[in-house]
Amino acid sequence: MTVTVVGAGVAGLVCAIKLAVRGHQVEVIERSQRIDQNACSWFAGGMLAPWCESENAEPEVVELGLPAIEWWDRQFAGVTRRGTLVVSQARDRADLERFSRRTKGHSRLDGDQIAELEPDLAGRFDQALFFAEEAHLNPRKALAALQKRLAELSVPIRYDTRLPTAGERTGPVVDCRGLGARDRLTDLRGVRGEMLLLRSPEVRLSRTVRLLHPRFPVYIVPHGDGLYMVGATMIESDSAAPISVRSVMELLGAAIALHPVFGEAEIVETGVGVRPAFADNFPDVRRDGDTVYVNGLYRHGYLLAPAMADRAADMIAAVNDKKGGQQCRYL
Repeated sequence: MTVTVVGAGVAGLVCAIKLAVRGHQVEVIERSQRIDQNACSWFAGGMLAPWCESENAEPEVVELGLPAIEWWDRQFAGVTRRGTLVVSQARDRADLERFSRRTKGHSRLDGDQIAELEPDLAGRFDQALFFAEEAHLNPRKALAALQKRLAELSVPIRYDTRLPTAGERTGPVVDCRGLGARDRLTDLRGVRGEMLLLRSPEVRLSRTVRLLHPRFPVYIVPHGDGLYMVGATMIESDSAAPISVRSVMELLGAAIALHPVFGEAEIVETGVGVRPAFADNFPDVRRDGDTVYVNGLYRHGYLLAPAMADRAADMIAAVNDKKGGQQCRYL
């Protein structure tokens, strides 16, 4: 019996690995022709930052996210475990204090300690929060590593392949289609995220830096070779249209506020991903007959995919129970 995983984004690839490791015969199907056409996973920030995310998320995000760092470290040699630095301009000190009250797992740094961690920020900020246990990765390299791992496990990925009908299936299905699953998960909504990829070899940052801003906190993630991912926007929209001029200006302005040399950076790429989310921004794992749905990862795709995949694998083991559909809250 073959388990068909539908969707080759981060959730689908991680589910396929977890199922294969448990001894299932697995295949992955993807309607796009290439991995880089899965915009939500391709344009992600790649932050493994459970403590920082707890500013607006429930404690379970920390509980499930911390083990994910270890899982990714075993799968992918490119995980950078140097923590997250959260800073603010002096005029926005209240935002830093609020962030501190809403989160745990951090220590407070003064200007000298900031300069010791990130010499390029010397003299620019006099206070920061340091989340030493957090990490980040390059999503595109991580997706390639997952593909390689699946090849080692003899799991094929079939691109340009549609969702099989019920009559065509020979086994259970794990549906990881994101917003594409709204034909079955009618309570999904889209949350648009926009990003810039900048090249600035003159700036040397070794860890994720979050700059708090009255409108939104901007994250800048180093991806190596002078490349930096800059993002932050969370727009209630299903639109995958190109990034707006306003968003480009705001993201660039925030990057320059962090370090003026970003004003000379090359804009290598802009991107938009529409994240699938439920009303409360918590992920769900649901079962309906022989189909298990993994969805609603919101902005926690790389962070929560391993834990979600474990739950999906547990449900697949119970698919032979013919008592009917189930819905199971994961978080």
